[in-house]
Amino acid sequence: MALNPNHESSNNSLPPNYEFSPTAPAVTEKRIEGGVLEGDETTRTRKGGLKVGARIAPVLPHLRGADFSDSDSVNGTDVLEKQLELESGNALQYRTCSWQKTAFLLFSEYICLAIMSFPWSYSILGLVPGLILTVVVAAVVLYTSLVLWEFCLRHPEVRDVCDIGQMLFWGKTWAWYATAVMFILNNTFIQGLHVLITAKYLNTMTHHSQCTVVFAVISTIVCWFCSLPRTFDALSKIACATAFFTFISVLLATIFSGLEDKPLGFTEELGAPIYTALPLPGTTFVSAMSAFLNISYTFIGQITLPSFIAEMREPKDFPKALWAVTIAEIIVFSVVGAVIYVYTGNQYMTAPAFGSLGNEVYKKVSFSFMIPTLIFLGVLYATVSARFIFFRIFEGTIHKSSHTVIGWSSWAGILALTWLGAFIIAEVIPFFSDLLSLMSSLFDSFFGFIFWGVAYIRMRRVDGGVRWLHEQSVKGYAILGLNLFIIGVGFFFLTVGTYVSVQSIIDSYASGAVGGVFTCADNGI
Repeated sequence: MALNPNHESSNNSLPPNYEFSPTAPAVTEKRIEGGVLEGDETTRTRKGGLKVGARIAPVLPHLRGADFSDSDSVNGTDVLEKQLELESGNALQYRTCSWQKTAFLLFSEYICLAIMSFPWSYSILGLVPGLILTVVVAAVVLYTSLVLWEFCLRHPEVRDVCDIGQMLFWGKTWAWYATAVMFILNNTFIQGLHVLITAKYLNTMTHHSQCTVVFAVISTIVCWFCSLPRTFDALSKIACATAFFTFISVLLATIFSGLEDKPLGFTEELGAPIYTALPLPGTTFVSAMSAFLNISYTFIGQITLPSFIAEMREPKDFPKALWAVTIAEIIVFSVVGAVIYVYTGNQYMTAPAFGSLGNEVYKKVSFSFMIPTLIFLGVLYATVSARFIFFRIFEGTIHKSSHTVIGWSSWAGILALTWLGAFIIAEVIPFFSDLLSLMSSLFDSFFGFIFWGVAYIRMRRVDGGVRWLHEQSVKGYAILGLNLFIIGVGFFFLTVGTYVSVQSIIDSYASGAVGGVFTCADNGI
């Protein structure tokens, strides 16, 4: 079956090319004391009294059928309850995650190797601008993630960001395909990053005992095998451990940077480590923008959130997980970035910062605790991609909800294709910071900013009616201005950010800072 966003089950009477209107009838909602359901089928509030706003549009055609509803005015609460009811007897159940398990998934996604790019970013931007940008980006991502969560509450049938992309742009089929391409590429780039860093780790530990391509192949095979579990509930148990080991890794690297006498590459000529509150004179726009993109990439992970929320038993609890991980991010990223930068200085900084540790034992010990995350985070994004493709192919079949040979072999085959793409990316763009910057500019522009500014406007338009724009309070106009600014930031990332990233890659090749593609050269730190 082709990946058709308008595919629908047999009991759906809509034409295959159906696209809904931006003026489609919306549902209403109300808060009910005590959480008792009240009113007709379009005015429901879920148990617990949580206010769930109106849909911006009907259920997408390819999401209609027995699992959800064929009604244009269906309420989001009813959709969620129907999902839980129909899934209860399946061998494979998806809506099983508590908010704690979802928090583990978020911690494993955000508390990751990219933290070790913060010292390098601070060395380019200066300590004060670096710390300010860390807090600002965290706040923007928190806000947009809450907008995303509100959207998912209104439309609990969505399974990933591609469904949201189609809904935001008035049900147009091209929007689904455009989002799907970016979605798969983004996830595959992240998988490629982890193939690259795992090969870098193996080179570091073995003193380049094999060709780097061989290590990349080993990394790809191991990651593919670890990707085989099919639900986030299963992965959440591993996620908790990987987040813990990552925290230990960056904590050790931070402590070791302060304990050692001098960083790697120290010379009397360059002198003691120098750190600055502001950017050094001569800092180029390209390098400063690359540093900012590195910070942004580490925070921006909204692309996975719809998939996580889609497997939560109680999506209303998602903010608990989100707030927990955001607070932890700000503290860990700022402390690790600042301390390692101060003890390493501008002269000796590398990305990731493990490479700046002069003591070989310190470097290997701290880097080794990162192994679970090096593998698992790529696995997490591979699962998100495979889930997206698998659900489109096997929607409404026994292969999705039960253990079948066809289901499991197809799942393994889809994963193999994504990891093959990741391997190729890792070998073509074999450097860490520029790969982060390129991913930020190409994909985070949409998934981190543009989508959620548009989502806010679409939801407020439904809530306020045709005159909502003319009847806003000062606060309402201020929040609208914030969301327009967020959309503008997204386009800035897409245009200027992409230019900077590509130029930095060109400069790296021209200066000989990296080897060629599919090279056997040592990339250890």
